[in-house]
Amino acid sequence: MANDSKGERRTGLVNGFAAYGMWGLVPLFWPLLKPAGAMEILAHRMVWSLAFVATALLVVRRWAWAGELLRQPRRLALVTVAAAVITVNWGVYIWAVNSGHVVEASLGYFINPLVTIAMGVLLLKERLRPAQWLAVGVGFAAVVVLTVGYGRPPWISLCLAFSFATYGLVKKKVNLGGIESLAAETAIQFLPALGYLLWLGAHGESTFTSGGTGHAALLASTGIVTALPLVCFGAAAIRVPLSTLGLLQYLAPVFQFLLGILYFHEAMPPERWAGFALVWLALTLLTWDALRTARRAARELAAARTTAVPDPVRRPEDVASGTEPEPAS
Repeated sequence: MANDSKGERRTGLVNGFAAYGMWGLVPLFWPLLKPAGAMEILAHRMVWSLAFVATALLVVRRWAWAGELLRQPRRLALVTVAAAVITVNWGVYIWAVNSGHVVEASLGYFINPLVTIAMGVLLLKERLRPAQWLAVGVGFAAVVVLTVGYGRPPWISLCLAFSFATYGLVKKKVNLGGIESLAAETAIQFLPALGYLLWLGAHGESTFTSGGTGHAALLASTGIVTALPLVCFGAAAIRVPLSTLGLLQYLAPVFQFLLGILYFHEAMPPERWAGFALVWLALTLLTWDALRTARRAARELAAARTTAVPDPVRRPEDVASGTEPEPAS
């Protein structure tokens, strides 16, 4: 049993690294789709993602959830909201990468945990520990410094962070699995996206039909690029603790940041480095506090078991703060 448990954790870690690694390296993919514009790429991503996940669900015969969802108007409305905010997130991210703003896009996913915590306080009336308040305050200071450095608010980062935090909040309330959720969201996106692609074709502006077979295949592969990391993430989420996933989630923006600096050669003046350093300090505080709280909860749980007092509700993963990680773009 112990070997099986270790094997499951190892499998979970491999899948976690694969998921966040693919999300971190995705800035290398979007430029390959030029000369297609961000809107055309986004529309293809919606259409082909639905095709991919629908095929996967047909293979595994997991359709019971769809009927249940259609009979629950409130959940269906929440899925529609999730589809809307992830559309904004995907569109802004694709545009940012193909417009030379990879570093600013990576910042959005660095500050996403801080934005999620702030939304929890404002919308859900959650109580924060002192270290969490300090992390949020440092994160706010970082945004101020970056605003001075950019000469404007880092709107790409803020848009990505707030849209993804909203997406995560809505998905918690919907409570659907990763593949099922993506299928429901892209089903809602499908008709507008297909209509836009048909409109492009009718006006002779579609690169899918004019860019050659290779270009068309790359556009079609956006479905795989979207869904495959999500499959790996789902495999990881059920095998490793939430605290581990919370650490792994930083791989994606780290890879994106390094790509922006080393591969795309984006500028990093001193004030921008200062802003990023403050963000990393805030995340360090947040991670330290989450790990400390998880260890304390584990000790309390072990003590309760030793004294034969069961505690079936309180788990380290539940007590540890830090936001539940969501797939990045």
